[in-house]
Amino acid sequence: MSSRAAFQAEFTRRALIPILLIASHFPARAQDPETDETIRIRTDLVTIPVVVTDGRGRRVTGLTREDFVINEDGRAVSVDYFAAGAERVAFVFALDASGSVRDSITHQREAALALFSRFGRNSRVAVMQFRERPELITTFTTDAAQVRSGFLFPALPDRRTAIFDAALAAVRLFAANGDPKERRIVILISDGLDNASRSTARDVIAEAIARQVSIYIIHLPLYTPRDGRLAPRAPSKGFRQIAEQTGGQYFMVGDAQTALDPHAELDLAPVFRAIADDLQSQYMLGYYAAEQNADGSFHRIEVRLRRSKRWRVYALRTGYMKHGSK
Repeated sequence: MSSRAAFQAEFTRRALIPILLIASHFPARAQDPETDETIRIRTDLVTIPVVVTDGRGRRVTGLTREDFVINEDGRAVSVDYFAAGAERVAFVFALDASGSVRDSITHQREAALALFSRFGRNSRVAVMQFRERPELITTFTTDAAQVRSGFLFPALPDRRTAIFDAALAAVRLFAANGDPKERRIVILISDGLDNASRSTARDVIAEAIARQVSIYIIHLPLYTPRDGRLAPRAPSKGFRQIAEQTGGQYFMVGDAQTALDPHAELDLAPVFRAIADDLQSQYMLGYYAAEQNADGSFHRIEVRLRRSKRWRVYALRTGYMKHGSK
């Protein structure tokens, strides 16, 4: 070894000795999950879709986070999340494929797509058709072409119609633990005459409330002679209630004159616009539930306005049950 190389080796050895001596006084720190800084993502956000109406039943817009008070089990909680209007929407179109309304629905594809496109890239949509049993035609997608094809009906003979079974299946397309900030909507288009369901309207309402799904009904009634004139046939019991009791709305489209005209084409575009406006007039509130609430019991939620007593608040969720992880 040259004298220069020997000098560099000796210099390096001498320089390292103080560093090693200092390091020896500090014990090595093992990774400790209790002391290491970790990033926690909270997944216990409880969301409540809310509608506010004035004394005439009209939707009230323009409210802010500070206007609302949330109580859980009688105790006030902070409003941790607030959104005016619908930022994220998932639609399920449940389409009656029976012969009585099949042709009318087929012509509504573009109007339905206009509703879908109004909510932008944050929306997704699925299409279901039903006769005696429901059939999922298009799974949740953002592809307008797939949605359009879901409004085409095969030429099949008329059979019995199971509306409530289809509504229940549509509600169950939404996962019980999905995105809490997403508004979940079923748009059911039918003549309202159920003669095959095993499920009841009560079953549909309970499941929709549990999964925070609102059902909007577009009723295309059949007409029958009554007292010398044509009158709409009454829908099956509970048909209208599955909309009114889940935070949606009920629309009846058509009249006796269009029922007599074989060439009449219904225009559902105004109804779809009304649904979009209704969603945009709603509010989404949220708060983070306490960890000790994951006890499997039911926790009641109440929402009220901080000031105005003239307006009514309709919370589309009245409580929740949460189980702790094992």
